[in-house]
Amino acid sequence: MDSHDIHEHHEQAAHHHEHAAKHHREAAKHHKAGDHEKAAHHSKVAHGHHLHATEHHEEASKLHAEEHGEDDE
Repeated sequence: MDSHDIHEHHEQAAHHHEHAAKHHREAAKHHKAGDHEKAAHHSKVAHGHHLHATEHHEEASKLHAEEHGEDDE
């Protein structure tokens, strides 16, 4: 296992969080303007980025546990 893999998962998680934030802002803008269809679209895209970010965070956590965890047996 390579700490580079953990680093990449953290980078990807951050990338997806940033994109999720962008789409949440777009959803808010469209909702305020009354364009609920566009708001819903951006909300769904934001949620997708959130799911990807969570997946990368979980993978980084698993790798970290494997690399630094103790065997309880």
